Amino acid sequence: MDILDAWAAACLPLLAVWMLASGLDDLWIAAACLFGWLRRNFSGREPWPSDSALRSVPEQPVAIFVPLWKESRVIGHMLEHNIAASRYRNYDFFVGAYPNDAATVAAVREACERFPNVHEAMCPHDGPTSKADCLNWIYQRMLLYEEERGVRFSMVVTHDAEDLIHPESLRLINYYSARYDMIQVPVLPLPAPVWRLTEGVYCDEFAEYQSKDVPVRAMLGGFLPSNGVGTGYSRALLEELADAYSNRIFEPDCLTEDYENGFRVHKLGRPQKFIGIHRANGGPVATREEFPHTLRAAVHQRTRWVTGIALQSWERHGWRETAGQLYWFWRDRKGLVGNLLSPLANAIFLYGAATWLWSTHTGAEWGLARPAGPQLLWISAALLGLQTVHLAVRAGCSARLYGWRFALGVPLRVAWANWINCIATVAALKQYALARRQGGPLPWLKTEHRYPSRSALMRYKKKLGEVLVESGRLSQAEVDEALATQPKGVRLGEWLVRRGVLTEKEVYEALSVQQNLPLVSAADGGVRLLRTLPARITQVWKVLPFRVAQGRLFIASPELPSDELGKELRRFTALEVRWHLLTPTEFLELAEESLPRGGNGSG
Repeated sequence: MDILDAWAAACLPLLAVWMLASGLDDLWIAAACLFGWLRRNFSGREPWPSDSALRSVPEQPVAIFVPLWKESRVIGHMLEHNIAASRYRNYDFFVGAYPNDAATVAAVREACERFPNVHEAMCPHDGPTSKADCLNWIYQRMLLYEEERGVRFSMVVTHDAEDLIHPESLRLINYYSARYDMIQVPVLPLPAPVWRLTEGVYCDEFAEYQSKDVPVRAMLGGFLPSNGVGTGYSRALLEELADAYSNRIFEPDCLTEDYENGFRVHKLGRPQKFIGIHRANGGPVATREEFPHTLRAAVHQRTRWVTGIALQSWERHGWRETAGQLYWFWRDRKGLVGNLLSPLANAIFLYGAATWLWSTHTGAEWGLARPAGPQLLWISAALLGLQTVHLAVRAGCSARLYGWRFALGVPLRVAWANWINCIATVAALKQYALARRQGGPLPWLKTEHRYPSRSALMRYKKKLGEVLVESGRLSQAEVDEALATQPKGVRLGEWLVRRGVLTEKEVYEALSVQQNLPLVSAADGGVRLLRTLPARITQVWKVLPFRVAQGRLFIASPELPSDELGKELRRFTALEVRWHLLTPTEFLELAEESLPRGGNGSG
C-alpha cells in the first residue's frame, strides 16, 4: 500500500493541474453553450427556415463529390438511396475512383448507367493516395464536365461512400449559400444498441460535439472545422482556394483535409455557417453514418484524427495565431495530453475510492491503519466533481438525440472511450515519429465503411404522397384527402387504387421513383422466371427470380425488400440480389402460371 500511495502522490501534482485546466475549459464551453441556447430560444434570432422559405430560394446547380477507395460494396446503395430520398433536384454526383480498384470502378460505371446525374471521376494514377488528392481530381473532372456540357456548378458538397444524406440537406445548403461560403450540416451516428460500447462512444461524442462545442465555436468567432461530409463550399470560395494554394483545394498531404480546409477558409475571411441540430419528422436533420463498432476499427480511425488534427496541424501552423484562434488550437490539440492522462486519472480515482471504502469500513472493523492520506481523498473528490459535470453534460446531449435510456450508459462508455483514445494517441505519436524519421508521407488510414440496413433508410425516403405530387399525378389536396380517409391497416397506394383515383401501374411507377427500384413488366418480356429459389420462399415472400447475370440474382416482387427477407434469401443463394418491382396483378398471373400448386414445392 505504501508503494501505491507514493506512486499516486507522485502523479497527483501533474494530474491535478491538468485536470483543473481542462475541466475549467470544458466548464466554460458548457456555460457558453447554455448562454447561446438561452439567447437563441428567447430572442428569436435566426429561426429554423420554413418549408416555404426553403422552396422560395431558386435551386442552384450543386456538385456532390464522393471520393472512393475499395468501396464497391457500398457506393451503389449510397447513390441509389440518396438520389431517391433528396428533396433537391438540381445536383450531380461526381464519384472519384482509382484505375487499380477495378471492383469500385465497375460499381461506379454501373451507377453511371443507371443514373444520368452520376459521373465517374477517374484519378490519373493508382491509389490509394489520400482522400484530399482524390477530391482534387474530382474537382478537375467537374471542370471538364462543365466545359463539355456548357454548365457551371454554383456549390460543391463533399460526402463519403457510407453517408445517409438527409433529404433536406441540399435545400439547407442552398438556402444559406447566399450569406455563407462554407456551410456545414451536422453529422451524427445512427442509433446504436446499448451493448455496442464502441458505437455508443461515437454517438455520445458526436452528440456532445455537434450540440455544444461546434455551436459555441461558431458563436465565439472560432474557425469552423469541416466534418468532411455534409460540407458545402461556394464556387467562388473553391476558386479562391485554388488560386491561393496552387490548385490544391484539398491539401493532399493532410490526413484530415476537412479540418485544414476549415482553417483555410477562416483565414481567407470567408463566412462559415454551422447548421445547428434541428429535429424534424422524428429525427435530427443531419448526415447519418454507421461508425466503427470494433475496438480495432475505432483505434484505426481515431489514430488518423489525432495525427491530422493535433500533430499535422501543430506542424503546419504551430501556435502562430491570434489569441482567439490559439484558444481553439488548444482545444483541438489538448487531447495529445488528455487522452494519455485520462486512464491514469480513472485509475487514481478508483484507487482513492477503494482506500476510502477500506478505511471507513473494512479497515476500521479489522483495526487497520488508514492506507491513504487526506490529500489523495480530497483530490479524488475534486476529480469526481469535474467528471460528474462532464458526464452530466454529455448525458444530456446524448439523451436529446438518442433518448435517456441510451444516455444512462454514458459513464461506462466514457471510461471505454478513454482507453480507445489513449491507444489511438499512442499509435498516432508512434506513426508520426516514424514517418518523420524516415522522411516519408503519412499513410492514408482509411476507415472500412458499411451502409445502413434498409430499415434504417426508410425514415429518409420521400413519402409516396410527395412523389405523386411532384410527378403531377395528384394534387396536394387530393393526397391530403386520401390520407384523411385512409382506413387503418390499408396502405396509401392500395387505398388510391381501391378508390379508382390511380391505376395499379401508376402507383407502382411512383413506388419505383420513391424506392429507386426498377419497375419490370411481364408484358414486355422483362420477366422470365427461373427455378433458383424454393417455391415455398417465392410464395411466402412473394418473390420471383427472373434473371442471373454477372454474379447477381434479379428478383421481382410487388412487395418492398426488407432486412428479414434479405437474411432469408442469403440462406439459399450466395449471389448478390438485385430487386425489381412488379405489380400485384402481374405477380399473381406469373405465380399461377409458373409455381407448383400447394406452396410446398422445393422449386
